[in-house]
Amino acid sequence: MKITQDKVASFHYALIDRKKKVLDGSRGGDPLPYLHGHKNIVPGLEKALEGREAGDKFTVTVMPSEGYGERDEELVSIVDRSAFQGMELKVGMHCQVEDENGEQQLVTVVEFNDEEVAVDGNHPYAGKALTFDVEVVDVRDATEEELSAGRVSLG
Repeated sequence: MKITQDKVASFHYALIDRKKKVLDGSRGGDPLPYLHGHKNIVPGLEKALEGREAGDKFTVTVMPSEGYGERDEELVSIVDRSAFQGMELKVGMHCQVEDENGEQQLVTVVEFNDEEVAVDGNHPYAGKALTFDVEVVDVRDATEEELSAGRVSLG
């Protein structure tokens, strides 16, 4: 069965950098299932999976425009240190902050001192070309519940 709209595909992947270092991946664990055509994974990877079948192995490089987007320097901001009261900060740590609209936003701490904390709201892979080493493990029809939810139910 081929990966097409509304099919559930499960795959193993390794996200690798230019030096072939694995940055993220599923190998050594369960394959990642997703509902094809519902924007549950980065667009460039979803396009590369279209028409593939169980057993297919391939490598694809996804440009930022079809990955996590370009970096937006306006998403880097300075927050008063008091907003992180009681937290032991480390550069690179991820935390939730409330933006000016009262919405929760995931940010990365990029720098801090006793008065201020610089945080970055960009996805860690924004602005980067991403190379995925992929192995398709399974392809099946989606259930009615999955189609209704627009995603695979993992429970």
